[in-house]
Amino acid sequence: MDRSSLFQLIQEQLDPENTGFIAVENFTSLVEHHELQLDPSKLEMLFALVQSNEEGQVCYQELIELMSSKRSSSFRRAIANGRRTLQREILLDETGLGVYKRFVRYVAYEILPCETDRRWYFHQNRLCPPPIFMAIITVVQIIVFLCYGIMLNKWVLQTYQPDFMKSPLVYHPGHRAQVWRFFSYMFMHVGLEQLGFNALLQLMIGVPLEMVHGILRISLLYMAGVVAGSLTVSITDMRAPVVGGSGGVYALCSAHLANVVMNWAGMRCPYKLLRMILALVCMSSEVGRAVWLRFSPPLPSSGPQPSFMAHLSGAVVGISMGLLILRSYEESLQRQCSWWVIVFSFITFLLFAIFWNIFAYELLGVQIPPPP
Repeated sequence: MDRSSLFQLIQEQLDPENTGFIAVENFTSLVEHHELQLDPSKLEMLFALVQSNEEGQVCYQELIELMSSKRSSSFRRAIANGRRTLQREILLDETGLGVYKRFVRYVAYEILPCETDRRWYFHQNRLCPPPIFMAIITVVQIIVFLCYGIMLNKWVLQTYQPDFMKSPLVYHPGHRAQVWRFFSYMFMHVGLEQLGFNALLQLMIGVPLEMVHGILRISLLYMAGVVAGSLTVSITDMRAPVVGGSGGVYALCSAHLANVVMNWAGMRCPYKLLRMILALVCMSSEVGRAVWLRFSPPLPSSGPQPSFMAHLSGAVVGISMGLLILRSYEESLQRQCSWWVIVFSFITFLLFAIFWNIFAYELLGVQIPPPP
């Protein structure tokens, strides 16, 4: 039976008066006496939806959304509030899986805090589209670093090379009018150590997040952290340039860590406490290193060293915008009031930063280092 025929059958036989609800007994009978071409997770959730409803009815719209591979917030609440546990064993108990499916299961337990969500993701995952955003960003950053390393013959502390700051990719306060620099600075790095740290976190955290939540949400989160990083520096550290993708990286990391903390009981990733401590230590060490380079550079330099404020602003973006994105798995962000509050706040910040960059430097008489 195809999907359209099933929908017609449900509406004609089980809801002829178009009330929007279906009696549980009738729906259970339909499921048991008709062959439904559904993924195991969908069929399991249909029964969960039936058994979790205390009023003896199933919302027709929720059923249609589930059959159409959509999951409304009302449906997820119905599952979460139900007194029924999953009939099948937990996902970790499944045997005979191939290498790819084992990796998908690992990603599910790494990112998602709910067993129902994990099973849903595991059964519907088709690797389409693949997680290409974080891979492309990382590859481009490595290629740019290699090109400048060969050209400058310097692989650490590249910002001390006079020609480094002449790059059209670096954000420099003297080139604020070149808008692309507020984005493109993420492809430049202080040295091999900063590139290695960012690339490692992008691949270890960014790729699983993109596999679960999709390219649009994760790219939005990453780029929001990047833009917020450069704009924050232009407001709080007005003489400093910016290089590195730390704003986007810290947005991803802080969102993931906050999601783990907020859903600590449901997360089943191994050694989560140890990994949380290690992540916080590494991130704090990177921020400390950036502060040291900014205010106590180990070598004489012709101008201020890159600011560390991009790290902190990226973390703020991750905790605010990113946490909501990660907690809204398979839910429409547009239907959530809190999402629009965050979007409005971010747009307000952007407008303030734009006006600040246009007028504040002259009004405050900031002495900007001469552009290279």
